Amino acid sequence: MRLKDELSRGRQQWRLLTFYQKFEHAVMLVLTALAVWNLVLKVLLSIISSGGFDPTDYTVFQALFGMIFTVIIALEFKRSLLVVVERRHGVVQVRTVVLIALLAIVRKLMIIDLSAADAQQVLALAATILALGGVYWLVRDQDRREHAESRS
Repeated sequence: MRLKDELSRGRQQWRLLTFYQKFEHAVMLVLTALAVWNLVLKVLLSIISSGGFDPTDYTVFQALFGMIFTVIIALEFKRSLLVVVERRHGVVQVRTVVLIALLAIVRKLMIIDLSAADAQQVLALAATILALGGVYWLVRDQDRREHAESRS
């Protein structure tokens, strides 16, 4: 019964949207579907081409996590765009952009072949993660202070 209520509420909200807002939502749904479809296809093709799926193999593990993180990044990007559309703000939240950048760097760190990477590259990725983490913490702290001041 709850799903039925959600669907009817969704249809009512859909009718209230302008043509452009419907177009934005349709594009985001298509992008989400394509990202998930891409992940499923790659996993299935790797299973078929290798004759089996061995997640203990390091290269398979790297490729699978790389694909999963790509989908997570795409979904987070989609969510940030939906927040902008829902709130009718033209400015993307800095915190969301930093979070997406952190996810991208972590993805790179997970799929990098450490035997082929030099120390400078790993150090640069680590420094980038620390810098983005610091920016995320500062922005989050500032958001908390502004939220506390608005309540007072």
